[in-house]
Amino acid sequence: MTVTRDTLLAAIDRIAAAMERDFDRLNAADGALGDGDLGVTMTRGMRAIVAMKDDLPDDIGMALFQCAQAFTKSSGSSYGTLMATGLMSAAKTLRGQTQIEDADIPALIAGARDKMQERGKAELGGKTVLDSLDYMARATADADDKASAAADAVDRALDAFRDKPATVGRARIFGDKSIGMDDPGMLAMQSVVRAAVGR
Repeated sequence: MTVTRDTLLAAIDRIAAAMERDFDRLNAADGALGDGDLGVTMTRGMRAIVAMKDDLPDDIGMALFQCAQAFTKSSGSSYGTLMATGLMSAAKTLRGQTQIEDADIPALIAGARDKMQERGKAELGGKTVLDSLDYMARATADADDKASAAADAVDRALDAFRDKPATVGRARIFGDKSIGMDDPGMLAMQSVVRAAVGR
């Protein structure tokens, strides 16, 4: 699964469509454990990227850098900032390259996870998007089909953490009430990844 500019543009369209589709679902999930605006954040961010995607360069690193900038400008939310941080991590690694090789994907996901963890000052196991990324990084490491492995991993992460309490971020104030509920950020990442790989 080599990713080029054309692959990226097609994925952007699919992710943007998924965010429009899941707008109410993400807002509702976030409303139960947070501000209730995650659907707004994700939709605005992807609309901003779609608006400028035809001008993205062939340099895949620079393209991701510009996507991160567009997402950041569209929303000042903490989740939007984390998403942009993850994109920036990949952008720096890939600067000057015109494609992403299959073998690079696990390290790019792990790098995004680490930078987002550093920015958000959170730990793994707290029932956040970091756990989704961790599951993906580990699942894709030895997988032949990286796309399927990533999509399956975000599903498994949600299943694994659903019956655990949130211990990080705004959701932690709900404590045991968060047991049995999906983390909104993990849900958003599931939608993004499944759309990105065409699931």
